[in-house]
Amino acid sequence: MPILNYTTTIDVSKTMIELQKYLTRRGVTSISTLFDDDGVPAGLGFTMKTDYGFRNFELPVRTAGVLRAMTADRAVPRSKVTAEQAARVAWRIAKNWLEAQAALIDAELATLDEVMLPYMLGHDGQTVYHVFRTQAMKEIER
Repeated sequence: MPILNYTTTIDVSKTMIELQKYLTRRGVTSISTLFDDDGVPAGLGFTMKTDYGFRNFELPVRTAGVLRAMTADRAVPRSKVTAEQAARVAWRIAKNWLEAQAALIDAELATLDEVMLPYMLGHDGQTVYHVFRTQAMKEIER
């Protein structure tokens, strides 16, 4: 089965607005766009109040991985295997993921900071996930 949303025609900018609406309705106090070295949108940064004060989060949208997946999948028509389509697909997948997380939050099965924990930034600007991968995982494997 091809990658989710591979046929989407929805512009990245529209999806970004939809993501921002989901976040704003859940108490986010500021939102910014993250850009890659070429000035292409590569994720969202946002701030929200948690039980531990205001915290910053970064939700990456990695289009290069989507492009690789589309390229490798022969079920995806070659006409759809472009950087622009991969960007549309990646942002839609991020939106789908956030919608699922929002359903958990709305049902009080989780809080926004709980589901976004891997994307929370520490004082050094590293995500909790990055710190876990580079430090905590070493301790667990011992």
